[in-house]
Amino acid sequence: MHRTVMIAEYLRPYAQWRIARPDPADDCRNARAAIGLIDAAAYVAQLDDCDRVIVRMAVAGCFAKGRFDPGAEGEALVRHWHYDEAVGGPADLLEGLAECAERAASDEHAGRAAAFSLH
Repeated sequence: MHRTVMIAEYLRPYAQWRIARPDPADDCRNARAAIGLIDAAAYVAQLDDCDRVIVRMAVAGCFAKGRFDPGAEGEALVRHWHYDEAVGGPADLLEGLAECAERAASDEHAGRAAAFSLH
């Protein structure tokens, strides 16, 4: 399966989750967030797996388990995407996910290096 498809499939349930959370007092924040995630899923599905941001996520280990996993920080980014305000587009979300994954990979590498140096 293409990595871009895996990312799109990861984003769509979060959009559905937002759609299923109608709240008259939320000032349409759930709807705005759902639209932002649907837009991002459509955008990423049009990219090539060789696109730089997709390669960055692959190098950071986002596809290691045969599915897209941006890590805890990346998941939080997706869960809150466009909820408070609609700043940034789909490319910005992907860039943010790549940065989150790279930080997690760097932290994991630093942890392993520290553990190895203790032996």
